[in-house]
Amino acid sequence: METKKYVAIDLGAESGRGILGEWTGEKILIKELYRFPTYNVSLHSHLYWDVLAIFSEIKKILALAKKEGQISGLGVTTWGVDYGLIGEGDLLLSNPFHYRDKRTDGIPEEVFGIVPKEKIFEETGIQFMPLNTLYQLYATKKEFPYLLNAAKKILFMPDLFTFLLTGKQSAEYTIATTSQMYNSLGEGQQSAPRGNWTYDILEDLQIPLGFLPEVISPGTLIGSISKEIKEELGLSDISVYAVCSHDTASAVVAVPAREGIWAYLSSGTWSLLGIETENPIINEKSFKYNFTNEGGYGGSIRFLKNIMGLWFLQECKRYWEKNGQSFSYGQLTDMASSAQPFFSFINANDDKFLFPGNMPERIQEYCRKTGQRVPEDISQISRVILESLAMEYRYQMERLEDVVGNRIETLHIVGGGSQNKLLSQFGASATRKSVIAGPVEATAAGNLLIQIMASKEISDISQLREVVRKSFPLFVYQPRDTSLWDENYEKYKGLVDGDATGKKT
Repeated sequence: METKKYVAIDLGAESGRGILGEWTGEKILIKELYRFPTYNVSLHSHLYWDVLAIFSEIKKILALAKKEGQISGLGVTTWGVDYGLIGEGDLLLSNPFHYRDKRTDGIPEEVFGIVPKEKIFEETGIQFMPLNTLYQLYATKKEFPYLLNAAKKILFMPDLFTFLLTGKQSAEYTIATTSQMYNSLGEGQQSAPRGNWTYDILEDLQIPLGFLPEVISPGTLIGSISKEIKEELGLSDISVYAVCSHDTASAVVAVPAREGIWAYLSSGTWSLLGIETENPIINEKSFKYNFTNEGGYGGSIRFLKNIMGLWFLQECKRYWEKNGQSFSYGQLTDMASSAQPFFSFINANDDKFLFPGNMPERIQEYCRKTGQRVPEDISQISRVILESLAMEYRYQMERLEDVVGNRIETLHIVGGGSQNKLLSQFGASATRKSVIAGPVEATAAGNLLIQIMASKEISDISQLREVVRKSFPLFVYQPRDTSLWDENYEKYKGLVDGDATGKKT
């Protein structure tokens, strides 16, 4: 058959990519067209996404795609929770706030004073994090109420870029569920696979309801590239699809799993560890362990834990570069491999590491306050990060198995972090699981394959995952030195269960 070409716009918290996918009928062949930083700007006391700069880069991707021939489809994925507000005349009212903006500091506690924490979890099943859309909107209502009053529509980041491309406004199901404003337990809207907005919680918080968009299913054809963009770039019609627009949801679609009991770890700026389930798991244990129930393809649920991930290393790298020491991630990993094992640990899911800043100093201060040896050089700090992440994977895996009542056999690591061989091996050794790493571009692959499935060329998710197994190299890691990892895990667990602040995670 004649090959067809699709484009995935994959925007991560650190970088954006334009990926061309060539569908042969059996395999998807991918090629990176263009990569750029996802621009953010600190202005006065706030941190924003530079949406127009990012959109200009998306147009560069479209111009490059044009040279590849006829494009059959396009889909956009981004990180979760952040949003833009659209006013009268389809005007973007403000640059969207970055989820690491400090305006949400202390906001969850204010919200719980109005709506009990238990009620929010019962209705949404979403992990409590200060960056969730619910708390962002409440913070905006306090500081900039006129923005909410003027808003005609709230669009999450992938929906915002889709709107800029097509002029159509909607909320895709998987991204809407990240907001902690959506109830996946309820009956679905006509166009959504399940659930609806939590109108009662939003009313209690005096957040407007009129700007909530229609929720649509992944795989929905939204429309075509707008007339203005076609004229500007000399493009023919390109169909734009709602894929699983939350990047993790698209990555999970591309997990190359077979039958059996398996978990996934989508590894990048964040590490997201979880399983696929048919229905949300909302009970005493999932509330206690602060797990989350986010939407997946076909109305499935991604029951998972958000772990801070390679953000630690990214932020350290930024700090070192600012001070004249420039290293690639590969170099940092090589340096870590030769550093002393199990030197000290950080609690890899502590909110004190959430915001930008001098990450090496924060890590050193944490070790100092918890009575551990303090890592001084770059190689040792890098190893502390990677080992702590692997220990956190085990910590959350044990909780995951406790909630679902099954022992998980295999851990699939997908996304950019899967190419870090040292972290993948650490993950296998710490969790005592077989680890299958790949594909690296899982989000883009899931994005592209959902477009192909929407075009009726792939029948279901099982066939889609068979395509993934045929299309991408996979690497297997088995546990090593397990007794040593077990011994040191007890130290990590003790640290997390009762760190220097006395706070339970």
